[in-house]
Amino acid sequence: MNFFQGDREAVNFHGDRQAVNNRQRAVRLARGALELFLRRVKNELGLEGAGLTVCLVSDAEIARMNEKFRRKKGPTDVLSFPMAERKRRKRPASEGGPYNRGTPSEYLGDIAISPATARRYARKNGRKLSSELQVLILHGVLHLLGYDHETDRGEMDRVERKLRKRLGLA
Repeated sequence: MNFFQGDREAVNFHGDRQAVNNRQRAVRLARGALELFLRRVKNELGLEGAGLTVCLVSDAEIARMNEKFRRKKGPTDVLSFPMAERKRRKRPASEGGPYNRGTPSEYLGDIAISPATARRYARKNGRKLSSELQVLILHGVLHLLGYDHETDRGEMDRVERKLRKRLGLA
């Protein structure tokens, strides 16, 4: 069952178990480009058959989620809701099979992104909104795979930097 149940698109997107659903109206964006980028991320990580949902939500909705699930007030840019808790790797990411922590056909989980917050961060950091949203999708997928930048002593940051370069987001 996915976090954003009720979205029929989330169950199946063109035979591929992925979806980018837009539930906000504050920021206009090209959903198709985000779907293509998500597919590139999944291909790069060897997760072509894995399912996941990216839901674009309002600042108010992500603030509610942030308070409910993280006990933090206010909106954030991205939240991830993995279907399964994943154990951290015992070996460093650089030692073989660095990314894929799931089986290729499982449902990984859900990612919530606030485009309004992403737009503020993009402006602050001198980036385009489209690039910021791509960075957030990548970041969210890594969280679904069990990476956690708050506890992994830089492993997620190293993996994310490497993937950003490979995906043209450096």
